[in-house]
Amino acid sequence: MKTKISLLLMLFVSICSFAQQIEINGIVTSESDGMPLPGASVIVKGTSRGTTTDFDGKFMISAEVGEEIEFSYVGFVPQVIIVSGKTEINVTLKDDIASLSEVVVVGYGTQKKADLTGSISTVKSEDIAKTPSANVMQSIQGKVAGVQVVSSGSPGGSPTVRIRGVNSYKGGATPLYVVDGMFYDTIEFLDSNQIETISVLKDASSISIFGQAGVNGVIIIETKNGRTEQKPVFTYNGYSGYQNAQNVVKMANAEQFVTMAYESNSQPDIDFVNNAMQRFGRSRVNPNVPDVNTDWYKEILRVAPITSHGIGVTGGTERTTYSVNANYFSQEGILDMKNEYERFNIQSNIAIDLSDRLKIGTNAIFSNATQYNPENGAWFQAYFAVPILPVYDYSNTQATSTPFSDATLLGYRGSQNPFPTMTYNNNQLKIRKVLTSMFLEYDVVPDKLKFKTSYSHDYSTISERNVRSPYYISGQSQREVSNIRRAELKYSKQIWDNTLTYSDSFGDHNLTVMAGSSYRDYQDNAFSATGNDIQGIGLESSWYLNFADPTSFSDQVNEIGDRQYSIAYFGRLEYSFKNKYLVNATIRHEGDGRFPRELWVTTPAVGLGWVISEEDFMPSNDVLSFLKIRAGWGQLANGFLGGSAGTRTVSQVTTDIGDVPTNGILTTNTFRNLKREILEETNFGISSRLFNDKLSLEVDYYIRDTKDLVLPKDTPITAEVVDANIGEMRNQGLEIAANWNQRINDNWSFSVGGNIATLKNEVTRIDSEQGYFDTGSAEFRQRLIVGEPVNAFYGWEIEGVYQNPDQVAADPTAQYEANENNNSLIPGDFIYKDQNNDGKIDDQDRVVLGSYLPTFTYGGNINVSYKNFDLSVAVSGQTGNKILNRKRGEVIFTNDTNIDADFAVNRWHGEGTTNSYPSSEGRRKAWNQKMSSFFVEDGAYFRVQNIQLAYTIPAKALGENMPEVRFTCTAERPITVFSYNGFNPEVSNGVDRQTYPVPAVYTFGVNIKI
Repeated sequence: MKTKISLLLMLFVSICSFAQQIEINGIVTSESDGMPLPGASVIVKGTSRGTTTDFDGKFMISAEVGEEIEFSYVGFVPQVIIVSGKTEINVTLKDDIASLSEVVVVGYGTQKKADLTGSISTVKSEDIAKTPSANVMQSIQGKVAGVQVVSSGSPGGSPTVRIRGVNSYKGGATPLYVVDGMFYDTIEFLDSNQIETISVLKDASSISIFGQAGVNGVIIIETKNGRTEQKPVFTYNGYSGYQNAQNVVKMANAEQFVTMAYESNSQPDIDFVNNAMQRFGRSRVNPNVPDVNTDWYKEILRVAPITSHGIGVTGGTERTTYSVNANYFSQEGILDMKNEYERFNIQSNIAIDLSDRLKIGTNAIFSNATQYNPENGAWFQAYFAVPILPVYDYSNTQATSTPFSDATLLGYRGSQNPFPTMTYNNNQLKIRKVLTSMFLEYDVVPDKLKFKTSYSHDYSTISERNVRSPYYISGQSQREVSNIRRAELKYSKQIWDNTLTYSDSFGDHNLTVMAGSSYRDYQDNAFSATGNDIQGIGLESSWYLNFADPTSFSDQVNEIGDRQYSIAYFGRLEYSFKNKYLVNATIRHEGDGRFPRELWVTTPAVGLGWVISEEDFMPSNDVLSFLKIRAGWGQLANGFLGGSAGTRTVSQVTTDIGDVPTNGILTTNTFRNLKREILEETNFGISSRLFNDKLSLEVDYYIRDTKDLVLPKDTPITAEVVDANIGEMRNQGLEIAANWNQRINDNWSFSVGGNIATLKNEVTRIDSEQGYFDTGSAEFRQRLIVGEPVNAFYGWEIEGVYQNPDQVAADPTAQYEANENNNSLIPGDFIYKDQNNDGKIDDQDRVVLGSYLPTFTYGGNINVSYKNFDLSVAVSGQTGNKILNRKRGEVIFTNDTNIDADFAVNRWHGEGTTNSYPSSEGRRKAWNQKMSSFFVEDGAYFRVQNIQLAYTIPAKALGENMPEVRFTCTAERPITVFSYNGFNPEVSNGVDRQTYPVPAVYTFGVNIKI
């Protein structure tokens, strides 16, 4: 009896212990490099219990003895472990090259990374979230070879993004953004913390499936979403910090300015200095200088705050995944006026498996932003404002409502003071976006044939209110009547896509065939009205048109609208044999009503790949684990230029012929009838992994030709200019990206990466009699020339500066100027290079002075982790580009302005002082104001792009119910090294006149995950 009881007790105890859940923790790492895998899925099979690993790959989960826990991560072989009673389980996942496809999103589907034949680069969430910015594209600066990102310092401003240079002279350069399957022109509405990956499709064979909308490259963005059978995960991501202007241009101070005024031998300028001393007194330090020394850039700049707060929840059930997020972002501008950007976003994703074969989903984004645009003319005015003028002039009793100073009261021609411009202008934009998409996916034949239909709608409105208040500073600086402009802009973009995809594997063959159609309907409408003399202008509640003078609306009310349709049919074939011989072929047939000359265009593409490491003659080794050679060719049409536009007119005229009035007919033709530009690209690439997968290496070389390039063409007789397909352009370059990842031990790990890219841009054909086209302005000429980059700077080359009268007398060009043009050159004047050695300087001596496109870009990063600490540093830079310092060159329009301290210090003021800068007197002469290499400066720079130090407190480390907490300190653009005489060398079109400076940003952030 006792034995039976003992057996029953033992059985009962064993049953209880078996059914009891235990807490299991551990770390999930990669076998190839030992790095932790953040976000890996940890699920108790057959239950709804699951979690994900934290930033350091750590996890904690409850399970019963005997249950199975599945560990999985994209790109790795899943692993299942049976719970045996241990409370600590450390898991190492093996790389699965065949499954790496899941992390690469391509057009209308996904592809295996090992099967890619095109050039695609991916940036992951942990690198994206490090950048505090309103626009997520700022986060990839320096991270992707061949992608140039030109920053924007203005709050809410979008950076300029160029992928492999520029493809068109007039057809735009903006890439296509695809966010969770939806198509956009800009993505300023996205919260960077909600992005999972950014994939950049660079070559034509990868882009061709998107057609003419993707001609400038495609950037595919996948946002974060839940996983099936995942418990809800709540997150908070926030940071606050400040922005500070970097590399502020030093301007000539009062003493330097007065010295140059006397050296110029200009009596009016000397009189202006005396007027300033009479009005403001003399300096106690130097009685020959007015008692004013204004640093205008210091006056208009401020330290500006930036902040972001976001909350979200992700999760999933057996048949549903979901994600809901909200974000608030605020950024003030460093220009000290009403200049700021504020945005509130709500985003949701949901996908439901209605059955084993039917799946539906929807994505919605609501964005509400308010932007106050800066008066960029303030940068221009601050550069020219003389330092002997104060911000306020309290003796100017006539000024209303603020006694700002005015340079005209000293005798100067312009008011110069930027503060009236900044104070009495208010330009508000309210930007609202409702972005929705939905899809239905049905397995016609399970695991074989799949049908998917998706619809997306981008509806955006911009309400503009631009108010200009009245003021009086002087007779030359005033606004007598207030002014208000109201505008309403509406944009609607609807896209309906349908695809049918067949996938099958048989023997050594893998085949995927996809066919689809895409219908697009784009509409826009703009209405604007302007009124004057607003009643109650001092109250913002009066800033509406009904408070303006109703008689002032005449000829100031406008409305325009447009609607565009296009439809496309496309197909793609993906084939691999033994996972080592790869083919990817695409064709797209696209119709667009804007091109009546050529309604339909067909563009093919093909990519080939050879995985050499799978061959029998490549035995397995520790040095080279994966090697693939890629090649691709493809065409793309450019739909950014409307095909037909303009008018034909006939008018009667009367002119004198032999003193006899004669009637006639004059015809004009401004009508253009274009066909689409065709981009044709060939790409060769190598993808490899070495040293037990610690090192990854990607190399690409491309040649990209734009055929039927649209350029302006002069028409006979009427001399009108009409766009025509009369040119060709080529971009070619080499791109290399390498990354090394290694885990040293349980505490230490690191990664090092870098990329470089070259770019050669040139116009290869122009069908015109003169063989070139002038662009830019007459004073600051740019030119399109065969064999040179697009919009190249064009002018005279400086050889030096005349040092003494003997040098002037011995120079044939100086004697020609004196004898033929009555222009006496003196020491301190420029010496221009006589390119054709004809003894004179004229238009024939002008040459190409450089391009705004960099010929070499690079980026690098290093990440070091020690226990719960991690440090990352990213750098970027470029060389080979030039910047036209137009603000310095605009002395051609007015001489009585200030100049930068670089000129003041280095000016010629005696023999041997310099051979690069003219004298103070020479600066004011037309001879020295020509468009020359003096004004075209080197745009190269090196930048410490981002530094981030972080510390992570694992979940439950401080208590049973404590969440995972991560603290970050970030410095964005803290150091930039360059020689250009400006705030920063990032100027989108290379012409610096009133460019908003790009500030450094310093933030402290907290991320919480529960």
